[in-house]
Amino acid sequence: MRLKFLTPVLLSVVVWSCSKFDTLNTDPTKPSTASPAQLLLFAEKKATDILYNTITNNRVGMHYAQYWCGTDNKADSRYSSSDGGSTNLWSLYSVALPALKEIEKVNQEPTEPAAAQNQNAIAGILQVWIYHMLTDAFGNIPYTEAVSEKPLPVYDDAGGIYTDLLAKLKHFEAQLNTAAPSFTSGDVLYNGDVSKWKKLANSLALRIAMRMSAAKPAEAKTAIEAAIQRGVMLTNADNALFPYTKNAADAFPFNNLDRDPVQFVVSKTLIDYLVELKDPRLPHYARTVNGMYKGSPYGSGENNASDALVYSLPSTKVYTPDFPGILFTASEAQFLLAEAAARGLQTGGNAQTFYENGIRLNMEFWGVPAGETATYIRSVPYSASNWKNCIGTQKWIAFYMQGMQAWHERVRLNFTKTNGNPLFIAPVAGSLDPTVKMVPNRITYPTGEDNTNKANKEAAAKAIGGDTKGTKLWWQ
Repeated sequence: MRLKFLTPVLLSVVVWSCSKFDTLNTDPTKPSTASPAQLLLFAEKKATDILYNTITNNRVGMHYAQYWCGTDNKADSRYSSSDGGSTNLWSLYSVALPALKEIEKVNQEPTEPAAAQNQNAIAGILQVWIYHMLTDAFGNIPYTEAVSEKPLPVYDDAGGIYTDLLAKLKHFEAQLNTAAPSFTSGDVLYNGDVSKWKKLANSLALRIAMRMSAAKPAEAKTAIEAAIQRGVMLTNADNALFPYTKNAADAFPFNNLDRDPVQFVVSKTLIDYLVELKDPRLPHYARTVNGMYKGSPYGSGENNASDALVYSLPSTKVYTPDFPGILFTASEAQFLLAEAAARGLQTGGNAQTFYENGIRLNMEFWGVPAGETATYIRSVPYSASNWKNCIGTQKWIAFYMQGMQAWHERVRLNFTKTNGNPLFIAPVAGSLDPTVKMVPNRITYPTGEDNTNKANKEAAAKAIGGDTKGTKLWWQ
């Protein structure tokens, strides 16, 4: 893999072209070094675009989480050998990560010295978020030598990456100074609000540490309790959301601006379970067909465009041009706190309260009335003896549209319905990948690595037990 930096001039031009952000009026006819604000905006948008485009989120995450089925390519829910998702996600190395690293370089001689420390910490937190996505998708990845002058970076051990990511988050959170300036423009996630970036750093540490709780319980416990003590997200005002708009250039990557998308239908798995629970989020997640909700059997048959007329399409809400790109929500933080409490860790609260908060905050995000939320919570009571299935199912429902994270949590918790019956099924027409029956554990390395960094890729594949979708991640 040969990593190439986007030049500061190119970055400034690309950022300037984002019509939504009128605070970044760099004249592209007068090239200059890109500012930290321009670089941050570029990285925030490009990373979110990559995560939520039709390849990474829709054809990988939403399928592997068993939320959606394809109409135009049913092989996606049968785990086809295509590596489009791999190549797309891997592009974070050549687009978003270099921009964030460039912020540190620019701030070696900062134009805003008082803001440099906060700006570097914010750029660092976003880098951790990206690297965590990459290592949970692939396993061992280029890390210590990535985005450097080394043209053939080695792949680092994923377990070691986890340890370093947690250390970095602790460091960056400590570096954030609420009394000092940060970004006055460019940061469309939090508008430079350092206190909110602190909560994101701690919540992200909670996610990372919980994911490794089975593999490194002592290390996870220390990191989880420390993150909680520092302060995680509590309300939807803390959510990290990229604000897409109805302007075509700045719209949600897969939207109904020009036409009604019909490439995907909602799975029978999701529809049937929400109907069974009388979940009021159903109309926010899916549309009716002939007055009723009908999900498509997961991983079935041949491509059939008419499926869009037979089965429920995703709701118009999730295709709106201004649907946000979700990085992290308070709902997820509350479910993580619930799990930490269920595992007996020091959380300052109890699992039931956190569990109910997780549901309530997600309902609020989707616009469900408070009365309906209260009724629903009473209908899905928390059970300490069945905590994994209680938290697992409700977190899965709440993760809708966050396909990649929902997939990882499905694999990690391996939960069932709360009555013990299976929630997920194997593809009806069978898996197209001989290493996978129920669900992939990872995605394979991009084939492009064979041309640019083959020896290191092959060493990484050997180290993790084979470059297949069935290979388990280290934290499993």
